[in-house]
Amino acid sequence: MTDTPRDIATEILDAALMHVPFDGWSDTAFNAAIKDVEVAPAVAKGLFPRGAIDLAAAYHRRGDDAMAAALESKDLSDMRFRDKVALAVRLRIESVEDKEAVRRGATLFALPMHAAEGAKLIWGTADRIWTVLGDTSRDINWYTKRATLSGVYSSTVLYWLGDDSLDNQATWAFLDRRIDDVMQVEKVKSQMRKVPGVGKLVTGAESFLSRIKSPKRRRDDLPGGWTVPR
Repeated sequence: MTDTPRDIATEILDAALMHVPFDGWSDTAFNAAIKDVEVAPAVAKGLFPRGAIDLAAAYHRRGDDAMAAALESKDLSDMRFRDKVALAVRLRIESVEDKEAVRRGATLFALPMHAAEGAKLIWGTADRIWTVLGDTSRDINWYTKRATLSGVYSSTVLYWLGDDSLDNQATWAFLDRRIDDVMQVEKVKSQMRKVPGVGKLVTGAESFLSRIKSPKRRRDDLPGGWTVPR
């Protein structure tokens, strides 16, 4: 009988979550987690070089993984696309088991030195949602879809953090309004294309922007890159 290999990165993250509500995503929580799982500090630093900031990032990506799995298990065939997006954002928020861990993360990534990391994580969530939903855009729309959804997601999370309504009903209503706002913008763009004179300008701008291509996906089986273990 062989022992199951330890997933030390997961163990450290799980242990840290016991301390984050009290100490935040800090070195104190990171060091306490290392002590809890009885692993050498050098090993922990090898897995999370930046310590708590990498732990917080790993926790965020864990939520993305849970959302993607939940979304892929749903039958979305009869749903409108805007409802699929709303469902994805809702599933992402519902994947959170401890609201305080998210609150502490929002505080951490609001700091100027970590703001870029926070924006990168939110963009990653938006990208994950569009990818699971089968987005095939490779032009400027690749960017605008993710930028727009990043705004919807981040504003909804902030609303949710302060929501004390039954079953978060106020949050889901807020989410629906934000998505309706986005759909309204698309409707206005469509109407502008039909306006004499203005329509040509819009079409010309869209033609120019269509030359912008989405970034190529990095192959994970090639050397030269590194990501924090999930």
